[in-house]
Amino acid sequence: MAGSTHSVSNQVPPLVGYDVFTADRALTAAVERHLDPDLLDEVLAELSALGRASGSAQVQEWGTHANENPPRLRTHDRYGERIDEVEFHPSWHRLLGKGVSAGLTAAWGRPGGHVRRAAAFLVWTQVEAGNGCPLSMTHAAVPALRTDPELAAEWEPRLTSMVYDRELRPARLKAGALFGMGMTEKQGGSDVRANTTSARPLAEDGTYELTGHKWFCSAPMSDGFLVLAQAPDGLTCFLVPRVLEDGTRNVFLIQRLKDKLGNRSNASAEVEFDGTWARRVGEEGRGVRTIIEMVAATRLDCVLGSAGLMRQAVAQAVHHCTYREAFGGKLVDKPLMRNVLADLALESEAATTLALRLAAAYDDGGEQERALLRIAVPAAKYWVTKRCPPVAVEAAECLGGNGYVEESGMPRLVRESPLNSVWEGAGNVQALDVLRALQREPGALDAYLREVGKARGADHRLDGAIKNLLTELADLEGVEGRARRLAERLALVLQGSLLVRFAPPQVADAFCAARLGGDGGAAFGTLPHTLDLAAVVERARPVS
Repeated sequence: MAGSTHSVSNQVPPLVGYDVFTADRALTAAVERHLDPDLLDEVLAELSALGRASGSAQVQEWGTHANENPPRLRTHDRYGERIDEVEFHPSWHRLLGKGVSAGLTAAWGRPGGHVRRAAAFLVWTQVEAGNGCPLSMTHAAVPALRTDPELAAEWEPRLTSMVYDRELRPARLKAGALFGMGMTEKQGGSDVRANTTSARPLAEDGTYELTGHKWFCSAPMSDGFLVLAQAPDGLTCFLVPRVLEDGTRNVFLIQRLKDKLGNRSNASAEVEFDGTWARRVGEEGRGVRTIIEMVAATRLDCVLGSAGLMRQAVAQAVHHCTYREAFGGKLVDKPLMRNVLADLALESEAATTLALRLAAAYDDGGEQERALLRIAVPAAKYWVTKRCPPVAVEAAECLGGNGYVEESGMPRLVRESPLNSVWEGAGNVQALDVLRALQREPGALDAYLREVGKARGADHRLDGAIKNLLTELADLEGVEGRARRLAERLALVLQGSLLVRFAPPQVADAFCAARLGGDGGAAFGTLPHTLDLAAVVERARPVS
């Protein structure tokens, strides 16, 4: 037997066995702020239950197993019959089932539904982001289907069900259903008007036969898909069921699954349509207008997903530094490490606060709030998702070499971190969408300025940033070339205004100094040393 060469010491216990929701002070404060007080006890209990599950050893193990065992495509059965099925690890099904039962597809019909769902989505993302795509697509399909009351009456109860039914059979026989989406094609990418998939009308009114392909099809194991195709009168939205009413499989040829950088447990596919049966959603030629509400909802989920990833990265970094000793003391007490952690915490809290504010606007549903969403969603999607990768990388570095090792979980966060910036329209698409809102919908800018104006006079750096933003907005000549800069400033000013109004003074002060006042560097850990950084770090510490 080999002798012992050393004793193991100064190791950090795993961050497990805690309530992911209640340990997040920024998130709990946002939920309490935006929900009707009569709902609060019920929702806090609901979210705490999900938070305890998310922080449990068992559910974290599900996330690890799902990530380590990616889905597999089975195009044919043993007899050579085409089946086009995707096989997932049992842990992935457990995660997806838990997400459905937690209401992550049930926002549209519940009081305070969007805020409670947004908080739950942010919590659940921290376990394993790979089950978020079908949850997001199913949730987001509802407003698109509502353009056709008959279709909505048929499908909405299935999509908002809190029952996960994984079997492929006619949707009318299922207690719950999931939706995916197919928009982009090889030749067009984000330019969906360049799509070539054709839709030929059939004898039955509203039914068509599709021929073509989709380069990216989300959640290919779903029960139905919203798809764009060229009908006689132009680009149109269609519902493609996976299984037809008589029990036969629709023609849905999965050619291959994408081998992705991250998001490994989720399946993204290339699919072909060859005489595929479909029902029209909305009017012919108005496909983009029909599906745009689905896109907006999934973009908000990109913000929430990135906020969740950032929160988990920061929680792991602060947890590690709270226990790890070096150079004669705890890392968390070292001034320079404290600066890094505080800077990361600011980014996380700003993302969470903004995301929940947008969810609350969905719940409100008023004209002013809808106008705010038109400009704030693409700006938030642009900026928050862009901030996720540097936060994940810096947080991993806080663990030193351990953060580069798979067992720490940090590499999974790093690989996942660019995803939400790419999906549902990459950065340029979001920035240009902000410009469209500014140029075509004056009510959107008015709603935005009313929102940020609620914090005017509370911080001179915020006031200066608002003034500078107005100067930029007054000169729209050559604006396309600076669309990213404009989207960034819109998001930062909105984050600053929310933090000034709702966050602890130490958080708001630090954010305004570094993000709006120019008193911070390009890298994390360059906050002014005169700030109360210990309070900022303590607020981010994951203790229930």
